[in-house]
Amino acid sequence: MVTTVAHVYPWDVVGDPAAVDRIASLGVDAVALAASYHTVRAATPFHPSHRMVDARHAAFYLPVREEAWRGKRLVPAEPSWMDGADSYTEASDALRAAGLPVYAWTVLTHSSRLGDAHPDVAVRNAFGDLYPYALCPSNEDVVEYARTLVSEVLALGRPDGIVLEACGPLGFFHGGHHEKTDGADWSAVQQKLLSLCFCAGCSRRHDDVEGLRALVRAGVDSAATSVEEALGARADSVRSVRTDLSRSLRRDLVGLIRSTSPSTRIAAHATADPWGTGPFATVAGGVDADVDVLTVTCWPGVDASLPAIRALRAEADVRTAAYVLALPPKPADGDELLKEWLAYAEAGVQEFHLYHAGLASESRLTALRHAIAGLTQSLR
Repeated sequence: MVTTVAHVYPWDVVGDPAAVDRIASLGVDAVALAASYHTVRAATPFHPSHRMVDARHAAFYLPVREEAWRGKRLVPAEPSWMDGADSYTEASDALRAAGLPVYAWTVLTHSSRLGDAHPDVAVRNAFGDLYPYALCPSNEDVVEYARTLVSEVLALGRPDGIVLEACGPLGFFHGGHHEKTDGADWSAVQQKLLSLCFCAGCSRRHDDVEGLRALVRAGVDSAATSVEEALGARADSVRSVRTDLSRSLRRDLVGLIRSTSPSTRIAAHATADPWGTGPFATVAGGVDADVDVLTVTCWPGVDASLPAIRALRAEADVRTAAYVLALPPKPADGDELLKEWLAYAEAGVQEFHLYHAGLASESRLTALRHAIAGLTQSLR
């Protein structure tokens, strides 16, 4: 059976009496509501009180309880742009009152605020450049932060499900505001090499770390055609370090969820690419965790996404969700969206996570309604 999940932010719902009906009218089965989220400037085209929200730093949209975070080095911030410390619950209660299950959309290792304050736990590339938005789970403080974040989401948010985004090390891709890196023309391979981390925690996991650093730098500057070409005989060991970090964090957090709230549905953003960088953590070598669904990004379109779907399904025998875009550069065309989604369904996708019900214009919401209705009718 096909499932559709709309993504929204708390500010899309809080203070807008019409928001829940607007979201429900899409025909979705559930809503993924941001509980922990990174910096963003977001349009709110229908809100009666504002037209955009400037979320100036990563924040937790549930109360940051002193008793839960006492003694911990990494502590999330509350959002000063929201009235009150519990906008997640206010939005969640409104959505659930309308019969919509709510999944807590939880961003884990993406926090420029914490990376700025604690640069030793952030990803650092082979050239020594810091990625302050990217917390590296090779550091115990980061793992503790992620565990506490998930525990508090479960305890305070009482979600029907949880969406784990950035459940592993981030890298070059998915970075900062006003990105000005396109003109360097770095290839996907160069970006993956620039994503390999040399923070203190990662450096301890490698033999001859200076030799490895030199290989990575040379691979970036010589425009290597693959990560394996750049790393040579060291590729397998480096790959193992990176995949083990994601696997260990995923296993830890999913185990925590299953022991604390066994009925909570778990979706994890994922990629089969062992060198994957960004919020979709690698599951290469095995998921090794009891997740209900793995979500693969399909924003690049059918040609790029079908191979990614097939690779993920070959890597893991787990229900597959497509993370699909309804915003630019996609057209506001329901037939085009439906055509794309049906191609993913034919490749084995059983679930569609829709981005984004709060950011979309009226014409884009109309396109979403059309595509969701057509998908449900085609796959019933």
